Parts: sequence; C-alpha cells; structure tokens
Amino acid sequence: MAGGTIQGASSGGRRGKRRKGGAKPMSEINVTPFVDVMLVLLIIFMVAAPLLTVGVPVELPKTAASALPQEQEEPLTITVQADGQLSIQNTQIADDDLIGRLQAIAAERADDKVFLRADGAIPYERVVQVMGALNKGGFSNIGLVTDTGGPSLDGQGE
Repeated sequence: MAGGTIQGASSGGRRGKRRKGGAKPMSEINVTPFVDVMLVLLIIFMVAAPLLTVGVPVELPKTAASALPQEQEEPLTITVQADGQLSIQNTQIADDDLIGRLQAIAAERADDKVFLRADGAIPYERVVQVMGALNKGGFSNIGLVTDTGGPSLDGQGE
C-alpha cells in the first residue's frame, strides 16, 4: 500500500489571505461628497449675502421715479421745511420732542412705514439727522417723497 495524504476541504488549508469583505482597502479620495457639500454651501451663501446688506431706497427731489403704492392706513409723514422746521403730518414739532413723539406714535401703529418730505434747499446732513431720529423713534421703513417729472440718469424726462 502506498502511503500518502490527500488534501481536501476538511484539511484546514488556506488558499490565500483575504479579508472577510472581499474588498481591497481604498487608496483614493472620493471628492464627490466634498464637491456636493461645497455647492450646497455656495448656494446658501449666495442666497444669504444679499439679505445681510442694509440699504435705504433713496430718491432725491425732482426725479422720474414712480409713486409708491398706497396702504389702507394713513401714512405717517414727517416734513422738513426750508428753514429746518419739523412737522409730523400738519403739526409743527420741536427737535427735542421728535423722538418721544415718534415712540408714542410707533406704539399705536401697526406699520413702521414713514414718509420723509424734505425741502431740496436744506443740507443733506439735516435730512440724515431726521432719518436717524426716525430710526431711533421706532420707524425703520423710511420712504423719501419726491416730485415726479424731474431729470433721470438716462437723459429722459425734463
């Protein structure tokens, strides 16, 4: 009899050293998720950036701009006359009383919109001071009132 061993499946031999999952370790970086995240962040910043800027629409006297639409509530109007005198609606008011009166009016009104009418002959500094008082008094939505039919930047109009 010939003596020999037969290797079979039950002998416990190994065919190779493989991992259980059968996959090799990945040696490359997958940039697709990184690009996806960057594009989402880019879109978020593109949408949010214009919201962060604070601006007041400025219209100077005698312009070709159209009128603002009217609301149901009577608009609050502040007028600065050529001599610098202030008026709320048709009532003249002293500079020192302006902020207190505006705070009282803001507490009663639902809308924070106010229209500022300023004579074209007064200095710009005075208009800005009144706008600061309006903001401090609780009115942040300020519209500057102008006359229509004035010159525009494109050369059209009078």
